[in-house]
Amino acid sequence: MKTRLSVAAATLLALVTSVVVLVQPAHAAVGLHVSDGRLVEANGTPFVLRGVNHAHTWYPSQTSSFANIKSLGANAVRVVLSNGHRWTRNDASDVANVISLCKANRLICVLEVHDTTGYGEEGAAATLASAADYWISLASVLRGQENYVIINIGNEPFGNSGYQNWASHTTSAVQRLRAAGFEHAIMVDAPNWGQDWTFTMRDNAQSVWNADPARNLIFSIHMYGVFDTAAEISDYLGRFRSAGLPIAVGEFGHDHSDGNPDEDSILSYTRQHGIGWLGWSWSGNSGGVEYLDMVNNFNVNSLTSWGQRLFNGTNGIRETAREATVYSGGTPPPTTAPPTTAPPTTAPPTTAPPTTQPPAGACTATYAVVGQWQGGFQGEVRVTAGGSALSGWRVSWTFASGQSVNQAWNATVTGNGASVSATNVSYNGNLGAGQSTTFGFIGSWSGSNPVPTLSCAAR
Repeated sequence: MKTRLSVAAATLLALVTSVVVLVQPAHAAVGLHVSDGRLVEANGTPFVLRGVNHAHTWYPSQTSSFANIKSLGANAVRVVLSNGHRWTRNDASDVANVISLCKANRLICVLEVHDTTGYGEEGAAATLASAADYWISLASVLRGQENYVIINIGNEPFGNSGYQNWASHTTSAVQRLRAAGFEHAIMVDAPNWGQDWTFTMRDNAQSVWNADPARNLIFSIHMYGVFDTAAEISDYLGRFRSAGLPIAVGEFGHDHSDGNPDEDSILSYTRQHGIGWLGWSWSGNSGGVEYLDMVNNFNVNSLTSWGQRLFNGTNGIRETAREATVYSGGTPPPTTAPPTTAPPTTAPPTTAPPTTQPPAGACTATYAVVGQWQGGFQGEVRVTAGGSALSGWRVSWTFASGQSVNQAWNATVTGNGASVSATNVSYNGNLGAGQSTTFGFIGSWSGSNPVPTLSCAAR
């Protein structure tokens, strides 16, 4: 990964003025883009990054990682690349293959140049200008991929020296990409090894945003030891929200040599406010931060405690990730990400009649495949109370083609061969007459993936 230095200056949080709020001008929608301070798809559907970082440039043979990351429910992957300044250059054919792997596995691809890490303090680091040169050299494989690719110009482009140049260097790199015809959403990392303890990115974000002719930037903060309290996390992210500026957590972990980040607060705050994130990292860490591996030795069946937390824990990927609609023909998903607290019920859908019609006073259930990839899929079930209120519900079905459920959220799901049963959890069992709730799951399939017939009963 990388080395980070002491960040005692994080206590300055309360002493620095907030980001200036200005009205953001509109721009033409081309692929993924920013609208009203949020990342949205070309069709206007909000897209919230829920994924991980993958060190492709150091482990180029681990191409199965893309499918494995998807199989655990992620909707995005941030891919470590090199422009050849510090590590072996990822050439155009390799980058094209990375994009094809992302698309084949229905992931949004965030591509970043890692050579810029710690420039000004790390002697071997590259400039943002050299990173811009690299992206421009890849124009032939990047153009036309605006629906699928976010360009993260350079990872952590300044250390703790020279960071005063962050705004001018970032602006120059962005404007060079726009002049070269790039219409992609562009992600820009903070200085100070990504953690912005000097608030350089925070206090200059508006001017950098204004300097982008496309108004299509995402600011990326990396949250490690600087962000070890809920107050620091909410203050930093909240100032971008108040300013209407798009912000994402491009990296974070559960621990680090520079301090112990508050990952629970990161996950809860970002879920509450629809902020994207990409955890560090899938596998292959070294140099004393091996504890940040999510799986052991790139083995998807060997999750570490950090991997279990990020994928399967409260506010983690399986609970909050929603696949980009570009992979389902541009049709928005039937529901949005569930909230951190007991979700409110909604009116029953007016389309898609239920697969079964239980007696009055019980419930109905509808089943939808909201995302599918080779060998895996994401399903969603909507439960709607009948003519009387429910204090609990049970949905059952039998898969006809060997499918299975691997993990689920917002319901307790059990399986016995092809037979599946799902019951409510504590916060979504009580439904008024005609009210609805949803639960989701990640499943496996082969051959075909037909929709089963569901039955719904009161508990």
